[in-house]
Amino acid sequence: MASSMQNNRVSPPGYCVCCRTCNMWCWRAFKWLPVLLIVSIVTWSYYAYVIQLCIFTIESTVQQCIYLVLYHILLIMFAWSYWRTIFADIKPIPEKYKLPEAELEKLLSAETEDAQRTILENFAKDLPIVTRTMSGSVRYCNRCVLVKPDRAHHCSICSRCVLKMDHHCPWVNNCVCFHNYKFFMLFLGYALLYCLFIMSTCLPYFIRFWKGDFGMSGSAGRYHIVFAFFVALMFAISLGSLFGYHCYLVAHNRTTLEAFRAPMFRGGADKNGFSMGAYNNFKEVFGNSPNKWVVPVFTSFGDGIVYPLPQQDEDTESLLSSERWDRWGERARPFDERESSSFDEL
Repeated sequence: MASSMQNNRVSPPGYCVCCRTCNMWCWRAFKWLPVLLIVSIVTWSYYAYVIQLCIFTIESTVQQCIYLVLYHILLIMFAWSYWRTIFADIKPIPEKYKLPEAELEKLLSAETEDAQRTILENFAKDLPIVTRTMSGSVRYCNRCVLVKPDRAHHCSICSRCVLKMDHHCPWVNNCVCFHNYKFFMLFLGYALLYCLFIMSTCLPYFIRFWKGDFGMSGSAGRYHIVFAFFVALMFAISLGSLFGYHCYLVAHNRTTLEAFRAPMFRGGADKNGFSMGAYNNFKEVFGNSPNKWVVPVFTSFGDGIVYPLPQQDEDTESLLSSERWDRWGERARPFDERESSSFDEL
C-alpha cells in the first residue's frame, strides 16, 4: 500500500493512462510482425521467381509464359485467401447470451456454486446450447459476462469470446474461427501449392547449380533461385503437415481445441459429438456449391451458434437434434442431396 501511494505521488498525472495506451499500441503493432514477415517473404519470392528465374534465366518464351501464368494464378488465390483470413469480419456473440445487470448481480451475490449454477441454468434454459463444462454446468465466461454458445471459447489475445474458435494464429493476426475457417483452409492449401510449384520448377536449376553447370553469367541471380528452392521446400514441409492435420479436423468436424479436449455434453465427453460424416462435415465448412469450394468467398453453413447433431438413440437427444435442425433455418437442410442455399444466401 505504501509503495503504491508513493508511486502515485511521484508519477505525473495521466502517467498510467499514457503508459497503458502506449503499451496497447505497441502490442498491436508487434502482433503484425508475423504477417509482415510473410508478406516480405512472398514479395522477395516474386522477385526471385519472376525476375531472376522466368525473365533472366529461362530462355524458352513458351516456358516463360506457362510458368508466369500458373505462378500468378496461384499467387492471386493464395494472397486472396490470406487477405480474407486476416480481415474476415469476426462477428461478436449475440446479445441474448450476455447476462443482464439484474442476473449478473444475482450471480455475483450468490454464496454457493450450486446457487450460481442454478442462476446460469435458468438464464440459459431458452438458449440453444447442449455443451457443458466438466462439472456439468453451463459454460460461462466471467470476462465477457456471457453464456458461451456451443463451440465458442474466449481468446485471451483478442480479449473476447469467439464462435467456433479453432485457435489464434499469429501468422494471420486473427482468430481462426467459424467466420474465416474456410478462408484459413484455402490459405493453407494455396500456400502449399504455391511452395510446391516454386520448388518443382526451381529444382532443375538447383540441380544444375549443384553440378556447377548453371550457365548463368550473373552470379547474384542464381543464388536467389537456389535460396527460393530451399525456402519453398522448408515452408512446403511445415504447410503440408499443418494442412493435412486440418483436413483431418474438417473430416471429423472438430476444432483444434476440441481435438485436445473433447466437448462435454449432458451424457459426457464425446469427441465426435458434432460429426455428421466426412462428406457432410466438409460441406458444413465449404458449402454445397462445388464451384465455390476453391474460391475464398463465405459459403459455410449456419450462423456459428447452432450446429446439427448426429442422431442419438435416446429420445431426448433425438428431440433436441430435431429442434436444432429447425433452428438451423427454414430452408432445405444443408446435407440433403438436393441443392440448398448457403449462409451467404440467407
